[in-house]
Amino acid sequence: MSTHVIGDTATLTGRSLTHIVRSPDTIITTAIMPVAFLLLFTFVFGGAIDTGSGPGGGNYVNYLLPGILLITVASGISYTAYRLFLDMQGGIVERFQSMPIARSSVLWAHVLTSVVANVVSLALVVGVAFALGFRTGAGVLEWLAVAGILVLFTLALTWLAVIPGLTAKSVDGASAFSYPLIFLPFISSAFVPTATMPGPVRWFAENQPVTSIVDSIRALFAGEHVGGDLWIALAWCVGILVVTYVVAMVTYRRKVS
Repeated sequence: MSTHVIGDTATLTGRSLTHIVRSPDTIITTAIMPVAFLLLFTFVFGGAIDTGSGPGGGNYVNYLLPGILLITVASGISYTAYRLFLDMQGGIVERFQSMPIARSSVLWAHVLTSVVANVVSLALVVGVAFALGFRTGAGVLEWLAVAGILVLFTLALTWLAVIPGLTAKSVDGASAFSYPLIFLPFISSAFVPTATMPGPVRWFAENQPVTSIVDSIRALFAGEHVGGDLWIALAWCVGILVVTYVVAMVTYRRKVS
């Protein structure tokens, strides 16, 4: 991005972050459901689920946390669609377009705000996990790799959220798209090994993006060799990011042209 675009994006991102600071319940709300899932699965189902001896095995919180982190992101990005929809319907975006600012900075501001808000929510969830007994053998590099994967995943889903934010006809429609994303980890290796699933469900679980991302994060937390899952996870994240970014920008240009 040019200096002009970066400056405009920084200014608009500051505006969005100010709204979140004034309404911290947004971040708290997005973290409540993932924390509730974390508590539910740990204390209600954890003793009955055998996760084997692989990464995270033996301690269900260790096994569970990567999937909960993805649910946290999927829950948080619904607010991006919601806030963008309100800006579009309230005429704020049109007002910005009448000013000498870069058009793309409007969307990038919402995206970067989503990243910051989700990072805070993820930190809250990890803190609760540590309180529940989560332990990791990950070093600094492994933690940085986990953070990189989660930020890339957040960027990919946030640009996906931009599309309904631009095209939805109602507030409910703008945020409802995230519900399937929240429940996608349930049909993956996030909560139980895929080997325990029946044939068709197992095939879907093993070939959807969440499983490779979860397995990569789980191995990194355990301080073990990640293997090919990491490259599959990165390919999914980058692929989703590129496609959704292009679709979002094309849709945005049509809306504001």
